Amino acid sequence: METKTAPAKRTGGRSALVLGAVKRATEELIEEKGQERLTVPMIAERASVNPTSIYRRWGDLPSLINDIATYRLDPARPLPESGTLRGDLAGWAQEIVAHYRNPVNAALLRGGAAVAGDRESDCLRNRRAEATMFVERHPESELSADRVIDHLVAPIVYRAIFLPWTLDDDTANRLVTELFAS
Repeated sequence: METKTAPAKRTGGRSALVLGAVKRATEELIEEKGQERLTVPMIAERASVNPTSIYRRWGDLPSLINDIATYRLDPARPLPESGTLRGDLAGWAQEIVAHYRNPVNAALLRGGAAVAGDRESDCLRNRRAEATMFVERHPESELSADRVIDHLVAPIVYRAIFLPWTLDDDTANRLVTELFAS
């Protein structure tokens, strides 16, 4: 008597495996070679996929980098809940600074910003949604999400893109203190 067994299911399927391999390959190559020398064929070779798979999914290299930049700071991660808006924003800003102090994450941010052009990037849209959530969580505050973006997120992003060596352990706390002082 022959027993039939069902084929083993792959969690996430082939698509998830390809996405993971492409994202890992992109991050590794940016770290090794820098974003400016990165090409889709290099990524495809490292990820062991056909370049057409990358073009079909993302269209071009800047779109791939934008997708990975957005993915890196996961919008579904738990956000700080200190009980105060100042505490929440301080924890959030520290997380963002720590994230962009990693050279690979800063390079991905630069690539994502370049792709955004005249529209809001996915990465900024996610930070705006988080800022809105913090402000709404503390209705007693007079801060708006736009003000949080302008005085907290924008200076961090500016430094990550143009002055990465200035992102230090004091950046987040200094920006939060300035936000609440103004």
